[in-house]
Order: sequence, then structure tokens, then C-alpha cells
Amino acid sequence: MQITRKALAAATLAAPTLLVLAVAPGTASAHGTMSNPPSRTMVCYSEGPENPKSAACKQAVAIGGTQPLYDWNEVNIADAAGRHRQIIPDGRLCSAGRDKYRGFDQARADWPATSMTAGATHTFRYRATAPHKGSFELYMTRDGYDPSAPLKWSDLEAKPFHVANPTVVDGFYTMTAKLPSRQGRHLIYAIWQRSDSPEAFYSCSDVLFGQSNPSPAPTPTGTPTATPKPTPTTAPTGRPTTRPTTRPTTGPTTGPSSPAPGGGTSPVTINAGVGVSPATARAGARVRVTAVCGGSQVRNVSSNAFSPVAYRPAAATASWSANVRVRRPGTHAVTVRCANGGVARTAFTVR
Repeated sequence: MQITRKALAAATLAAPTLLVLAVAPGTASAHGTMSNPPSRTMVCYSEGPENPKSAACKQAVAIGGTQPLYDWNEVNIADAAGRHRQIIPDGRLCSAGRDKYRGFDQARADWPATSMTAGATHTFRYRATAPHKGSFELYMTRDGYDPSAPLKWSDLEAKPFHVANPTVVDGFYTMTAKLPSRQGRHLIYAIWQRSDSPEAFYSCSDVLFGQSNPSPAPTPTGTPTATPKPTPTTAPTGRPTTRPTTRPTTGPTTGPSSPAPGGGTSPVTINAGVGVSPATARAGARVRVTAVCGGSQVRNVSSNAFSPVAYRPAAATASWSANVRVRRPGTHAVTVRCANGGVARTAFTVR
């Protein structure tokens, strides 16, 4: 990997937990989620990761931070290979057993829901950030489903009410299916199993039949994107003297560099990064925060874990570092915003 500015390499040395955002031209990610009716991850993303409106989404952020909302399209298991019921435990279906998305496993009856008509034909739309061959299975919860209890496999009908292998058009898989006869609050569980890979994706969509809807799910507008991706800077000119000691756990959903002509890999231009050292600290302690904005300037660095919450460099600079006091226990997002629109986030835990 190549870096555009010396400041980026220096910041990597200063903060071993540095999260780097990268853009690799020509790469793509195989991700997606149900958009109509919207999944829980899509609902919370649509409400706004930094300021969600519903109690359920607010609690999801309190549990897992904002990054799972930005990464609404990657509730996946890389090696599922059709073994969904064997590898995802009861109570963890909406997160696919991934701790990162545990906030969406909340057992509560006030998740924003989509009103539907029992027995009607519905056009399902599944937002895909990259098309891949595979099949969809849509399951409905059984009569007697209790949304206030953790979702179990036995809560779903044994067989899907719809199976399809559609092609993606304009970023969506579209499926038309007849809805089962239901009354009250239910949940539609979608499984997208790729046929060109063992990877599978999962989503939970809360729906309501034949009742007034006090908490309607927002309708996704425009073309939802994944984690904000920065704009590539100029061609890289140098090589880093070291690499981050931990693999980034958040950031854009780009894959590895694509092959370059004649072998090797194409260079990846780093745009923004933020890191905290150490990655876990006690309330009242001070930690070292480092932020970089390649080809731009650091506008501000913020986190609800900090006291004060936000910091702004006194002068224009592509890299910024300071000792910051932390206060509120929990896992929080730490965000750097760059003058050119670049954004990077990482997670930080206060005990």
C-alpha cells in the first residue's frame, strides 16, 4: 500500500490503532440488505447514524456505536455455505451472530415497522452494493410470534414463503411475492446466499399487519451508500515505513487492491485516518488521538467519549495529534472530518 503524504506515515507510527480509509479504484464489495421493507440496519441508517430518532435505533447506537449503522450492508458470514441454522445461534439472527451488530438483536416491540397487507402481493427490493450470483430466501415469523422475546429459528416458518434468484437492476434485486396471512407485528428474515462464494448476508425487517402503526419505518430515499467513502487524492509518491499493527475493523467496504498489469497490486490512495492509543482506557484517563487527512486539512475530531466532545486544530494541518481526556464509559465512535469531505471512524472503549 502506498501513501500520499509523509504525515500519514508519521501518524501511523504515532498511533498503532490508526484506522485508515482507503479507496481502491476498480474494486467492489459484495454487500446488501433489504430496502423494502427496510431492514433494521437500513431503518437506523435512514434515521441518521449520528442522531437516530427511534428508541430502538438509539439503543442500537448505545450498544454498538454508530459504525454498524454506516455499515448497514455487511451483516454477513464469509463462510456460511448454507449452514445458516447451524452457525447462527438463537437470539442472534439479526446480527448473524456478529458482535458488531448485536444492537439489532434487541428483543422489543417498538422497532420501526412497515405496514403490510396479509395475503397481498408485495414487491420486495433488496439494495445491493455489488451484484453477485446467488439466491434469496424470505421467511416470515409464525403465528404467535412474540417480538419482546429474542428471535429464535423456531420463530420462523420452517420453509421460506419465497425463494428467488433475481438479477440486479439499478442497484436493487427486485422480487414479487405473495405475503402469508398474518395479524399484528411480525418479522421477515431474508437470507442471501451467494452461489459464487460461501458468503451469505442476512437482514431482519419488522412488519405490521392489520393494525395502526405508531412507529412507521422510514422509507429510504435516494441511493443509500455504505460508510462514507473519501475522494481519492493525487497519485501516491512514497511508501510507509511501517504498517498499522491492527487490521482496520471499520471504514469503506472496498476489497483488496485489484491486480495491476504485469502482476502485483494497484496502489491504494489513503485519504483519511484516525486512531486512539490505547484503544481501551478508564474514564478520567488521557489517551493519544491522531488524525490525518491526505491532500486536505483536519477539520475536527470528535467523540462522545471525549471531554470536551470535539477538537479543532488551531491551524490548517494535514495531521493532528493530542492527548485527550476521556469520560463516558462505553464503546464510542471517534470521527475525523476533513476539509475535502473525507471521513474516518474507529471504535474506542471507555471502561
